[in-house]
Amino acid sequence: MKSPTEKIIAEKDGAIGWMTFNNPARRNALSVDMWEGIPVVLEQFEQDPEIRVIVLRGTLEAKAFISGADISEFEKRRASNTDAAGYNETSARAFGAVEHCKKPTIAMIQGYCLGGGLAFAIMCDLRLAGENSRFSIPAAKLGLGYGWSGVKKLTDLVGPAHAKEIFLTARQFTTAEALGMGLVNRVLPDGELDAYVRSYCGMIAENAPLTIAAIRAASAEIGRAEGAIDTKRLDALVAACFDSTDYKEGRNAFLEKRKPQFQGR
Repeated sequence: MKSPTEKIIAEKDGAIGWMTFNNPARRNALSVDMWEGIPVVLEQFEQDPEIRVIVLRGTLEAKAFISGADISEFEKRRASNTDAAGYNETSARAFGAVEHCKKPTIAMIQGYCLGGGLAFAIMCDLRLAGENSRFSIPAAKLGLGYGWSGVKKLTDLVGPAHAKEIFLTARQFTTAEALGMGLVNRVLPDGELDAYVRSYCGMIAENAPLTIAAIRAASAEIGRAEGAIDTKRLDALVAACFDSTDYKEGRNAFLEKRKPQFQGR
């Protein structure tokens, strides 16, 4: 398998396609080349008839599944709503590639699963986690806008009360909390996760692909109500976040390793 960037490792092992995030220096924070590479790798896996299930994971060295987007790139690539548009299109293609993947997807989570990492995990069909993993969406600590589709995805998975707690507190949750919310399907001791995931993939790979495809397609249609949502208003609220003073303050505080001082404007 060809990898478009050294920060993503694409491997085939029998019926399993492994996409491994490999940016340990940034705890697997997603850089632009990683966003761009995700659809490329998934397309390779989709085109291989021998691959029945796809696993997304992080290198153990990184101690993270994905720790979010690489915020160090935001000043150059996402500093305003205008700049963010191109960046968002790139990330949307990556999310879409996972969400609409033609084969079952599993997020194998060890370590930090934060921000965009949790968003990717939610896009997968199933989430299997090591017991020492941590989960968070820290958007409110950075002052950035979070699109309605992402809010809906999380809410559909864990329900409104849990989704609001995740967004409003922006704190890190343990695997026990994540399991209780329904955020993850299974929690395993870290040393047993790899073997369990391989066995789990084996069960899926043995099942009828057309049946799995039909069920996944039906599941994707459940609860759709986008046509009734005022997306223009919600998009405007997100755009206002990117153009705010607080967003700039959030970026600067991150780079300066200090707590941000938000002013609500």
